[in-house]
Amino acid sequence: QVQLLESGGGSVQTGGSLRLSCAPGTLTVTRNCMAWFRQAPGKEREGVARLNSSNGDTEYADSVKGRFTISRDIAKNTVYLQMNSLKPEDTATYYCAASPGRCRPTWDSFIAWGQGTQVTVSS
Repeated sequence: QVQLLESGGGSVQTGGSLRLSCAPGTLTVTRNCMAWFRQAPGKEREGVARLNSSNGDTEYADSVKGRFTISRDIAKNTVYLQMNSLKPEDTATYYCAASPGRCRPTWDSFIAWGQGTQVTVSS
């Protein structure tokens, strides 16, 4: 089973920035819809950002638009999530996920996941 590997989590104060990285193992970022999800304690997992395999188009949750940027380095086969202007409500475990081919209309087609990296934003 493919295991994605996240890194870059940590603790910051409100307004700070972090960059998460995702190395998707044997998967190729140009052949998979790559996404970041997050889950806070007591809350459902939510899709944060995703990047289309074919054209690199991106999509964001309303809660992070204008603050988070998903990107990929094809040469390094790595996906990133740049998080700026962080808020306490961004505190969660962040997961990288992959879905074969292009991104679907829904966010429920992801079959490969990482183990998560913790992001904590203090006020």
